Amino acid sequence: MDQPARLRRTDRSLPIALLRAREVVMAPIRVMLAESGISEQKWRVLRVLTESGPLEQTALAERACLLLPSLTRMLRAMEQEGLVGRAPDPGDGRKSIVTVTARGRRVLSDHAEASAAIFADLEARFGEERLEELLDLLEALTEGEDSKAQSRT
Repeated sequence: MDQPARLRRTDRSLPIALLRAREVVMAPIRVMLAESGISEQKWRVLRVLTESGPLEQTALAERACLLLPSLTRMLRAMEQEGLVGRAPDPGDGRKSIVTVTARGRRVLSDHAEASAAIFADLEARFGEERLEELLDLLEALTEGEDSKAQSRT
């Protein structure tokens, strides 16, 4: 079957290659998280909050790579599960500040060893230098998008 001249073959398609790479990285993480019933998205929220401290919901959505409406729904469930808490933003009562609870930190610490082992295995298979280079390249790819989004606001 003929392919339009401008389309790359799917085995050299960046979107498809990124999806394949994501699956290689995420498959063992999903197995790890299945033990605790925590979704990938909740894991990201807990990781971001633990790393950064309390955050306003919009900033949290951006850092955890989630759409704000999805995060808002997820936070309700996470509050009920005792993983996070929310309080009104003292500077703007329409916004809320999200914090990780002791239970949320415990979920992270319970998985810290397994998570470290997953990434140590990935680093051993791919190489520390290549992994750092890949992260640098992906960061450079997204930098342009970050500045575009900031200029739109």
